[in-house]
Amino acid sequence: MAASRLELNLVRLLSRCEAMAAEKRDPDEWRLEKYVGALEDMLQALKVHASKPASEVINEYSWKVDFLKGMLQAEKLTTSSEKALANQFLAPGRVPTTARERVPATKTVHLQSRARYTSEMRSELLGTDSAEPEMDVRKRTGVAESQPVNEKQSAAELDLVLQRHQNLQEKLAEEMLGLARSLKTNTLAAQSVIKKDNQTLSHSLKMADQNLEKLKTESERLEQHTQKSVNWLLWAMLIIVCFIFISMILFIRIMPKLK
Repeated sequence: MAASRLELNLVRLLSRCEAMAAEKRDPDEWRLEKYVGALEDMLQALKVHASKPASEVINEYSWKVDFLKGMLQAEKLTTSSEKALANQFLAPGRVPTTARERVPATKTVHLQSRARYTSEMRSELLGTDSAEPEMDVRKRTGVAESQPVNEKQSAAELDLVLQRHQNLQEKLAEEMLGLARSLKTNTLAAQSVIKKDNQTLSHSLKMADQNLEKLKTESERLEQHTQKSVNWLLWAMLIIVCFIFISMILFIRIMPKLK
């Protein structure tokens, strides 16, 4: 399916942003950040477009836009160690943006950023500054004599910083793994509790149905017994009344009249 005009514009702007990210930019450069914001808007519009591309292509665009956005956020950090650590978590694109590229431009930018931040870390550890005035001959001689020692110390300090970042990443990974295990354990425990509650509720409902059936049976028996008792009592009262009436008549007939 042919690409839409919106997708073509997004690819052109994305290629332009990748080229700007690969170049050396001034700290006050603002165009790249505005372009990345426009890329986000175009990507959201492309996701709901009528002739949108396949999901794999949209995911590739999303990875590249997220990479550029993360790279800009990493550049705003204060220290080079923080920039290097943030750069390690960025994921460049896997497919070239244009047909002229052999390697994805975002991957090249990622490698350039990593090398630049590593160089900045080394410069910070060595204490070098390009703005310093030139030293005199004696100072240069002293620095030349102590340069091997300083290089060894700086290399050791750099290894220490890199090891510290690696340990931090391992610690974060272990904490995330521990949280995942804890979440799994809590989920299984909650599932077991819910299962037991469901079984208890089912048993209670079954017992309630059985008790309702027994109550209905006993109510019918009590109603029948009440009806039988009323019938027997009624017949007994009729018999007693008849007996009293006949006795009174006989009493009146047998007993002499008073003179």
